[in-house]
Amino acid sequence: MLVVDDERPDENDNQMAVKVLVVDDSSFFRRRVSEIINQDPMMEVVDTAKNGKEAVEKAASLRPDVITMDIEMPVMDGISAVREIMARTPTPILMFSSLTHEGAKATLDALDAGALDFLPKKFEDIARDKEEAISLLQQRVKAIARRRVFASPSRPLPTSTASGATQASAAGLRISQRASITASTGERLTTAAPAAPVNFKRSGKQYQLMAIGTSTGGPVALQTVLTQLPADFPYPILLIQHMPATFTAAFASRLNGLCKIAVKEAEDGDILRPGTAYLAPGGRQMLVDGRPGGARIRIMDGNDKVNYKPCVDITFASAAKVYGDKVLAIVLTGMGADGRDGARLLHGHGSVIWAQDEASCVVYGMPQAVVKADLAAEVLPLERIAQRIMVEVKG
Repeated sequence: MLVVDDERPDENDNQMAVKVLVVDDSSFFRRRVSEIINQDPMMEVVDTAKNGKEAVEKAASLRPDVITMDIEMPVMDGISAVREIMARTPTPILMFSSLTHEGAKATLDALDAGALDFLPKKFEDIARDKEEAISLLQQRVKAIARRRVFASPSRPLPTSTASGATQASAAGLRISQRASITASTGERLTTAAPAAPVNFKRSGKQYQLMAIGTSTGGPVALQTVLTQLPADFPYPILLIQHMPATFTAAFASRLNGLCKIAVKEAEDGDILRPGTAYLAPGGRQMLVDGRPGGARIRIMDGNDKVNYKPCVDITFASAAKVYGDKVLAIVLTGMGADGRDGARLLHGHGSVIWAQDEASCVVYGMPQAVVKADLAAEVLPLERIAQRIMVEVKG
């Protein structure tokens, strides 16, 4: 896991082309990705590598702004390469993954190791046509190129349930003990000290549901927040993460193993229970139906015209209808503006919306949309959100 800082320059400023290192054992895929990246005048492939070992060496010598990385490669696999790069020359990394259960687990391991984002290797799985696929890849590369990344410990987070103290110390280690390096200049920064304690005050607001929406950078962000919540958390939690259908079951299972609260992939008919988080299944929409105290989850295919499946706006809107002013909604890191319209409905009913701050986001799009719409009651750094939640719900 890692922490990121936004380094986005003014869009009107003259910018040098984003330097990209493409890593894959397939010469065809290296060529294909390189062609797509080089089509954009603001990006340039500076070299390619055919395995993780080459990637580590070229990351150190070339200092690219972004690395695209395959997972399964000879000599050194992509996950090991990510760990090595993040320890030696931290660089924003975009993973390419197969849309299988094993591919999902490996991708989540890569995100734990320090990668910022991922895309399926089969572009047709993420786009309706060739032009859309090209645009999406270019957008993702440019988005993470603007981030300052920090070195993370070489070991991943534990994969089984740990004590609260262990979880807290693991999260604190990844947040506070880091060396940093800017992707654009290669300038090494000083190691950051642990953040000073903050004395939050409870608002006095009463809740019956918490809902969290996120996209790019969300798996790490959700893990950071949820692992700090106690088993007796008093409300049900809805999780909406933009993620392929084959990934959500593996992600829910991983969170369930790491967290004290229960985490499951949501199923149609699930009764909302305190201390349980329900992750919206990829490729479908998650809604809430019924009345507070006996509300159920409804899983639907939804309208094909909706850009996101699952969609934060749709889940937030259904929560507003059922729970009115009793929702604590949080919008975390992600591209785009999904969550803004749903947050507006929640806000109109009197519910409370928080947003992750710009400095700790991988991509500030979704939280920024909420903040710019003047819907966020509070804007918080990622490492403070769980603490703020517990003050708000338990005092």
